[in-house]
Amino acid sequence: MLRHLIALVAGPAIAFAVAAPAHATVPVPPTPPGAATTVVAPRTLMSQVVTMTNRQRWAHGCRRLTVDRELTVASVRQSLYMARTGVFSHVWRDGTTFVRRSHLAGYEQPSGENIAWGYRTAREVVDAWMASPRHRANMLNCGAKSIGAGVVYAANGVPYYTQVFGWD
Repeated sequence: MLRHLIALVAGPAIAFAVAAPAHATVPVPPTPPGAATTVVAPRTLMSQVVTMTNRQRWAHGCRRLTVDRELTVASVRQSLYMARTGVFSHVWRDGTTFVRRSHLAGYEQPSGENIAWGYRTAREVVDAWMASPRHRANMLNCGAKSIGAGVVYAANGVPYYTQVFGWD
């Protein structure tokens, strides 16, 4: 299933960037009563998040990030874990961190991770990360060179987002 999901969401290479420390979280805005809950395909959201993040980087003097397949695998795994378990954390119950997940996916030098849940659009999640000092710092870390993004919907329709950044 994960291999199929990655094939669906990885798509062609896209430029993008964003990340955060293990203890940082982003608050989820409440969905207004009667609000439309249009479901956007994970691949589309991932692409939009990458594009919007790279626009923020460019506007703040950083180079655009390139999408890395291994970081995408690590990102999708993190989003899948959160969507399946309902556990919103950078650290899995077994102690696995974004560094370990990146290594298991074949990427040796990860630099950070951002996670979020519940945002219905890429604009909402990128704006929330930019409003959070630690997430913003990850996004605008000009030393990062690569990115992976993952979006997975939980059974109840709530989207879980992950971005993992890398040094090379």
